[in-house]
Amino acid sequence: MLLGFSGFCFAEIQQSDSVKVNKKMMIAGYSQFGKVLATNPFLKPTDPVFDQDYDFVALSFQLLKQTTGKNLWEKNYGFPSYGFGVYSASFANTSKFGTPIAVYAIFKAPFRRWNNFSLNYEGGFGLTFNWEGYNPAEGSYNISMGANESVFIDLGMNLSYALSSHFDVGIGYSFTHFSNGALKSPNYGLNTFAPKISLNYNLNRFLAPVIKERLPAHHRNTSIDFSFFGGVKNVSYSGNNVDSLTKYKGIYYAVYGLSTVLNHQITYKSKIGIGLSLGYDGSYNSTILVENGKLESIDGSYGDKISLSIFPSYELVINRLSVVVQPGFYLFRKPSGNHTPATYQRLGLQYLINNKIFAGICLRAYDYHVSDYIEWTLGYHLFVHGKGEK
Repeated sequence: MLLGFSGFCFAEIQQSDSVKVNKKMMIAGYSQFGKVLATNPFLKPTDPVFDQDYDFVALSFQLLKQTTGKNLWEKNYGFPSYGFGVYSASFANTSKFGTPIAVYAIFKAPFRRWNNFSLNYEGGFGLTFNWEGYNPAEGSYNISMGANESVFIDLGMNLSYALSSHFDVGIGYSFTHFSNGALKSPNYGLNTFAPKISLNYNLNRFLAPVIKERLPAHHRNTSIDFSFFGGVKNVSYSGNNVDSLTKYKGIYYAVYGLSTVLNHQITYKSKIGIGLSLGYDGSYNSTILVENGKLESIDGSYGDKISLSIFPSYELVINRLSVVVQPGFYLFRKPSGNHTPATYQRLGLQYLINNKIFAGICLRAYDYHVSDYIEWTLGYHLFVHGKGEK
């Protein structure tokens, strides 16, 4: 996510009985300059040579906590840092996009360290405000963003160097995705892929000798995870026999369903599995008509809106938090003129409330960049082998 730095690079900080490591806080910031990826007609420059509408500059500031190895997962991830950040972007043509501001949570960890150098990966998730959303009544035709708010997802890598006992500098890149999860249509999403330069200030960096520590063996476990998901999606009206404001509001449809995943945790960090999902999408086989100047939905039968899908599952486990990646394939859907493709992608976060109950949020998309809807989930782990990690 946001390119910043791994919070310490001078030496690999490892904890032992003879070394007491104090809690540390860091302040980080980065700047970024690049172009928006042209993933829909609104984002395609009219003049590929001279059109600068799609240049952007971004700044971000972060407050981070550096882990010290107090818990096993901290050692397992090479002493990562995590915290919160604020992001702001400015486009060459602000009237088309607005000036988005995001608040987000971020996690940073090293792939590897060499003396003062550190190769790191980062991920961030949050909410963005102040877009110039799609609103023909006000002369805004930004089909990338149907609303003034969106989700913020950022993934990146960087190489950082420790300048002194307090300062690190870094250079890298990140991919950033903005979408409102079809809470308001149209919503083709907006993506950026650009380099970053970052600076990190360690309030009280602690230098410790490299002490390799053998982690206890991981006890593999298998579980069947049951979950319920629900949400809403907005579908705009495509006809022209109604005023632009009514057309822009569209119709909201309920989406919900049940999923079950056979999960096997193979390491401290990774779970793999296979799952099935039975879903209901109110927009399937529905037609929007105009009656007395108002939009009305003509729905098909309940069975016309049911789908069954199968998906491989991967979870990156970070203490009680998991990053979930599930590419899905529909096994059954009734034919419809408003179907999305036969495959979809689910990306989200899942938090373990206790050893068996979890909650989460997932963005379901198709074509790898178009949001279909946001799923809010609540689930239960039924362990069939092992007790799970505490």
